Amino acid sequence: MRTAVPILLCELCDAPHRLRVLPVGAVARCRRCGHRLYAHRRGTIAQAAALTLAAVPLFAAAHLLPFVRLEIGGREQGTTVLSAGFALWREGMWWLAALVLLLMFIAPLVRLLAALHLLVPLARGRRPRGAAATFRILERFRPWAMTDVYLMALVVAWAKLRDLAVLEPGPALPAFIATLVLLLLAEARLEPLAVWEQIAPQTRLAPGTLATFRPVACPHCRQVLPAEAEGRPCPRCGGRVYARKPDSLTTSLAWLLAALFAYVPANLLPVLTVVWFGRASADTILSGVVRLYASGLWPVATVIFLASIVIPIAKILVLAGLLFEARFGRPQHPHLLTRLYRAVDAVGRWSMIDVFVVGLLTALVSVGRLATVEPGPGITAFAATVVFTMFAAHHFDARLLWDRAGARHVHPVRRIAAAPGA
Repeated sequence: MRTAVPILLCELCDAPHRLRVLPVGAVARCRRCGHRLYAHRRGTIAQAAALTLAAVPLFAAAHLLPFVRLEIGGREQGTTVLSAGFALWREGMWWLAALVLLLMFIAPLVRLLAALHLLVPLARGRRPRGAAATFRILERFRPWAMTDVYLMALVVAWAKLRDLAVLEPGPALPAFIATLVLLLLAEARLEPLAVWEQIAPQTRLAPGTLATFRPVACPHCRQVLPAEAEGRPCPRCGGRVYARKPDSLTTSLAWLLAALFAYVPANLLPVLTVVWFGRASADTILSGVVRLYASGLWPVATVIFLASIVIPIAKILVLAGLLFEARFGRPQHPHLLTRLYRAVDAVGRWSMIDVFVVGLLTALVSVGRLATVEPGPGITAFAATVVFTMFAAHHFDARLLWDRAGARHVHPVRRIAAAPGA
C-alpha cells in the first residue's frame, strides 16, 4: 500500500500538486502558472516569533515619542506618528482621517498583537486558543498594514519641505524604521503553510485516489477538501469554503467602476493648498509632480508620478482587461494574465503615498500666519480610488482565467517544481 501524500491547490490557477519535502531554502512553485506555493525554512515560526517580540517595545516608542520636528521662521511644530490622522480629523475630513489611522496604526497594531498571540505559543510547541481565527486575521490585514508606504511618504514630505523649513527627526523615527525592518523580516521568515500545518495537518491522499478525488480548496487556509464541502465551514480554519469567489466578476467590476468615477475628481480637484506668508497655492496631483520636477527633485517626482498617476491608471486598465477575459475571452496565455494580476494586486497599495504625504504636511505645516497646509477635496477622491481598486483586485478570482482557457491548460496532479532561494 502506497503512503498517502499531502495535496495542495494553487490559489491562482487551482492546479493540484503533491507536496514533497524541499531542501532548506528552496521554494515550491506551481508547475502551471509559476505562483509561489511555499518554501522550506528551518525554524520559521520561532524566528518570526523572536522578531515580532523584539518589535514590541520599538512599536510603542515609535508611536509615543516625538516623530518629526519642523521649524519655520523661528517657530516650531512637532508631531507624532499619529499626527497625520489627527490633523486630517481637525480639518473635518473624518473619513480620510479614519482611513489613515487604520492603515498606518490600527492594521499594523492588529497584526502585531495577532502575531504575538499566535506565534509565541506555537514556537513553544503549544497551540493557542483561537489559533486559526487569529492567523486568518493576521493574513487578512497584511495588505492594509502600510507602515512601509508611510515611511516613503515621509521622505516625499521632507523633499517638499526642504527648501521652506528645517525638518529634524525625533526619537520616534529610528524606532519606527527599526520596527518596520523587524516586522518585514518576521513576515519574510514566516511560512504560512507551516503555521497551518501546526494548527491542523494538510489533507493527505493515497496516490491511487487522486484521479477520482474532486478537490476544492479553502480560500483562507488552503486546506484541500472534497467538492461536497463547498459552502460549508472549513474544518481547519472555520472559513466558508467556495470553489470560486462568489460573484467575483460582478463585485470586482462594481468596485472598479467606483474607482474609475472617483479617479476623475481626484485628478481635477486640488489635493492640497499651501498658504505661505498669506499667499495660497493649490496643487492637483499632476501640478504637484510638475512642481517637484521643476525644483530638481526628479527622483521624488518620479516616485509620486508612478504611484499616483501611472499605477492607478494601469491598475484600472489591467483589471478591466482581466475582467473581460474572464467573462468573454478564451485566453491563449493565462499564465501571463495571472502574472499581470499578481503585479497589480501587489503594487496598488503604494498609491497611498500621496494620501499619507498630504496628512503629514497638514500635521507638520501648521504655524499660524507663517505657513499652513490644508488638504483639498481631491485627496479624498484619490484615497477612495486606491481603496476601491484594492477591493476590485481582492474580489477578482484569477482561477476564472484558467477556467475560460479551457481543456488545453488542464494539468494532472503533479509534484511541485522546486527552485533554490527564498
